[in-house]
Amino acid sequence: MARATSSSRFVVISPLHPFNLSFKRKSNNRLQILFHSSLHVSKNISNSNTMSNNPLIPNSSSIEIIGGACDSYLPVFKSLNRPYNPYPLVCWNRHVETIFASFFRSLPGVKFRRECLRTPDNGTVSLDWVSGDDLELPADSPLLILLPGLTGGSNDTYVQHFLGRARKNKWRVVVFNGRGCANSPVTTPQFYSASFTEDLREVVNHVKTRYPSSNLYAVGWSLGANILVRYMGEESQRCSLSGAVSLCNPFNLVLADEDFHKGFNNIYDQSLARGLRKIFKKHALLFEGIGGDYNIQLAANAKTVRDFDEGLTSVSFGFKSVDEYYFNSSSSNSIKHVHRPLLCIQAANDPIAPARGIPRDDIKV
Repeated sequence: MARATSSSRFVVISPLHPFNLSFKRKSNNRLQILFHSSLHVSKNISNSNTMSNNPLIPNSSSIEIIGGACDSYLPVFKSLNRPYNPYPLVCWNRHVETIFASFFRSLPGVKFRRECLRTPDNGTVSLDWVSGDDLELPADSPLLILLPGLTGGSNDTYVQHFLGRARKNKWRVVVFNGRGCANSPVTTPQFYSASFTEDLREVVNHVKTRYPSSNLYAVGWSLGANILVRYMGEESQRCSLSGAVSLCNPFNLVLADEDFHKGFNNIYDQSLARGLRKIFKKHALLFEGIGGDYNIQLAANAKTVRDFDEGLTSVSFGFKSVDEYYFNSSSSNSIKHVHRPLLCIQAANDPIAPARGIPRDDIKV
């Protein structure tokens, strides 16, 4: 993938929860593709007449494409020229899609070799490399960094399935596990956040130094996607990545937080909060007597992600309130500064990353 000098954004919007998109293109709503870098194509009913003359645009109302790099990049995505076919057993409900993917996909059982990387603030992140890659792959193989979602890591099924696909295509893959995730050690009283890009910056620089002949790419899911897009926006034209993919990015964390507390979405909220509590309790001794504005009791007993962010995360990263943290950490604020090819894939019916949060205007530029 060539480096883009200006626009490089490309968004695909679909009905399927993007955690599934890595493995099957199945569902019955709309697929949204956002390709960042001056690729604006919007395939929807209201403007289908104006777009129908462009042979690059998929002739299907189930796919919406927005962005600015259409002529440069869209021809590569041959599968987008076909209608988006739903998977008949699960496509009738967005929650069924999400839960089906979480509970009914086997774990491939990838063997990893862990590398612990110490950060400048004495924190620790874990890089999980596929065992044997150094023996099987040439030094200049393309290298893919994977950023899982909130509380996720190399032990998650969606990460391992995606990794397997990349390995079949002779890509070197490394999973970036956030502090405390996938049994990563925690060495300071600070985890990670939606706004904190320093750990990713250290990882990219480390990987680049280790494999100087390789082109670097990254894929992020959910919170990992938000961090990835923020990093690319901050680095802008200096970014060491040759390209990236953002999957099910919440983009606007204020809107995502609002939707998190509606109806069945509470189930996801409680599940993620349970994962955060588990990680926190494992390292609770680091936070003893920390004082300040922390509400350790609230974080330790968090019933929602917002509880945890209010008691711990927002304070750890210097925000005055959880709402200020969500507003300032949203990658929708950063995407206009991205200057590398960026493909974003969103589900129009995603219960965790609402489609109304997609920064469409900035992606068009």
